[in-house]
Amino acid sequence: VSNAGVGMAGPLECQSLAAMQSLMDTNFFGLVRLVKEVLPDMKRRRGGHIVVISSIMGLQGIVFNDIYSASKFAVEGFCESLVVQALRFNVAISLVEPGPVMTEFETKLYEEAERADYSRTDPETAEIFTKLYLRNSRDVFTSLGQTPEDIAEHTLRVIEAARPPFRHQTNVAYTPMAALKHADPSGALITDAYYKLVFKYDAVLRFGLR
Repeated sequence: VSNAGVGMAGPLECQSLAAMQSLMDTNFFGLVRLVKEVLPDMKRRRGGHIVVISSIMGLQGIVFNDIYSASKFAVEGFCESLVVQALRFNVAISLVEPGPVMTEFETKLYEEAERADYSRTDPETAEIFTKLYLRNSRDVFTSLGQTPEDIAEHTLRVIEAARPPFRHQTNVAYTPMAALKHADPSGALITDAYYKLVFKYDAVLRFGLR
């Protein structure tokens, strides 16, 4: 089970390349190193199961989570490319895709975001992040967040499945988001929907969450 991960949220201009590279080294290359270590033996004995804790943000990018989403997209692409070869050796790969999870990981991330220096971005972007994004994120976590125990139960079901699924989303509230993305290959539909939720109907979004 690959579960190592770090988070990053905020305006792109305020994040250093070193911090971005460190995140990718943990979230993506940490998984790659683990798989390189365990896969050869699984292939030799023609059996095994690699379970990867991914994220709904590996399926759909979320505003102000550019680098974290990129790392999870990399995880998803890596596993999607590898799974066909692995199946040839009777090795299963499963991606567990949670939405928001209420842990100290998230609490620390948002506490750091509230204290951060946003002088390297323009005032409008800083205000959108601090006044819209952070406020809406609290409502999202309060309304839709799962407990670590819930994610553990989902992961256990994936591990014990007779035919392990390749993808398993833990939060049904995010199923429409994934469907909306696939409904329009041009991307216009989901981009427009998110733009309106963030910039036009954020009050309706918060009310609906509450």
